[in-house]
Amino acid sequence: MLHSLSSIIQREVSKIQEELGLYSDETLIWKTHEEISNSAGNIALHVAGNLQHFIGATLGKTGYVRNRELEFEAKNVPLGHIISDLENAKLAVDTTLLNLDEFEVQKLFPIDVFGGDKSTEWFLVHLLSHTSYHLGQINYHRRLLESL
Repeated sequence: MLHSLSSIIQREVSKIQEELGLYSDETLIWKTHEEISNSAGNIALHVAGNLQHFIGATLGKTGYVRNRELEFEAKNVPLGHIISDLENAKLAVDTTLLNLDEFEVQKLFPIDVFGGDKSTEWFLVHLLSHTSYHLGQINYHRRLLESL
C-alpha cells in the first residue's frame, strides 16, 4: 500500500506542476476572482508545505519547519520556486513512505489533527485526497481565469 500511496501522491503533485505550467501568463497563478479567494500559487505552496510537514517532518523526521500562514499569504513567488517546493514534497513523500513498514502504518498518526484517534494509514489516505482536491481547484482556477 505504501508504494501505491507514494506513487499516486507523486502523480498528483506532478499534475499540479503541469497545471501551473499551462497558465498562459505566470502572473495569473496569483490572481483570484470573485468567490475564489485562494490563488493557484497559494494552493500549490500549501500542498508542498502540507506534504513536507505531515509526511516528511512528522513521519520521516526530515526537520522541515512549516509556515502554514505564509503558504496563503505569499504573493508573486517565482514559478521556479513553487516547482522546487513541489519537487521537495515529492522527494519527502517517496523517501518517507518507502521507508515505513506496514506495522508503522497501523499505529496512530503522531499528531492529533482532527480530534480523535486516526491511524497513520487513515491520515495518509486523507493526504492523498487532500492533494487531489487541490489539484482540481488549480485546474478549475486555470480554466476559469484563462476564459476571462
